[in-house]
Amino acid sequence: MTGTQAPVSRRAYLSGLATAGAAGLAGCSGGGGGIDTLRVAHMPIYPDIQSHIMLEEGYFEELPVEVETTIFSDGPSIVQASATGDFDVMMFGIIPAMIVVDKGIPAKITNANIVDPMLIMGTNEFAATYEESGADAFAAYEEENGERFEFGTFPPGSVPDITLRYWLIEELGLEPGSDVTVTSLGGAGPVRQALLSGGIDGTSMIEPVPTIAKRRDAGYSDLAWSGEFFPGGQPGAVALMHERVYDGAPEIAEAFVEQHIRATEFVETNPDAAAQATSNVIGPASLPVDAARDALDSRAANFVSDPHRIEDGTPTFAEWAKRTGKTGQILSNDQLFEFSHYDNVA
Repeated sequence: MTGTQAPVSRRAYLSGLATAGAAGLAGCSGGGGGIDTLRVAHMPIYPDIQSHIMLEEGYFEELPVEVETTIFSDGPSIVQASATGDFDVMMFGIIPAMIVVDKGIPAKITNANIVDPMLIMGTNEFAATYEESGADAFAAYEEENGERFEFGTFPPGSVPDITLRYWLIEELGLEPGSDVTVTSLGGAGPVRQALLSGGIDGTSMIEPVPTIAKRRDAGYSDLAWSGEFFPGGQPGAVALMHERVYDGAPEIAEAFVEQHIRATEFVETNPDAAAQATSNVIGPASLPVDAARDALDSRAANFVSDPHRIEDGTPTFAEWAKRTGKTGQILSNDQLFEFSHYDNVA
């Protein structure tokens, strides 16, 4: 699937001389590395809120190069597009980022977007039983209903799927497929619809879907939050930067990182405007502004820029990416991260 082009113009300089000077710096100097257009791929998802703010608030225009953004509907589409090497920055889930690196494309994570973003939910009735009985609640459910408890979430090997499986296996000692059912429903839209229609018993999901389900009294409550059980900070969405930028054009790389940090700070200091920005990009019909604002108050809405916040949790995800067949190797943090630009500007 191809994305939709949404070019963002170079910031307006005060004089033609300043424009010419900046263009020369970006196109000819070592700092610009010959890059005169920064191509950014991102997704209309809540964990990519920094890209929404950078787009809506004009932060991309503060970079010393032209910026061209392309919105993709899902991470696999960005992975497919990355094969041609067209994108300089990709903002999506950490598993797609790992797949890109595993394919041999020279790129590394320069920013985290969010940490501990997953909520695991069940029906209100089941949540009450789980609170009393813990893992035994799943066997009790099967005995009473004649079928296993069913979680509906993203496809196998996705961030929500891996987080759910980690919780079931490592925390509860349960086996998906024998003790519980884990069903792939595709993206956030189908999961949301399944929750609102009562079509599944539970889910592992990112915001704003949990908030929307609660706002509509769909009958689901939290069973667990990844911040309570996942070791080292559960990674979610990240900014993956091509080597030609993080190594070949360090001034541009650090300018991007600075604007990413600025966007993260904007979430904290201007939550109403941040909610408006993400509603605009995702679409008010899918994410009304008031729902976007309520989701910011969720414990799963932990927006960050610091890649060190997911440094300790990423090896676990790298193991699971290999285990689920998403990558052919267990990627190391050295293969995945470029910390220097964040460390230089933070």
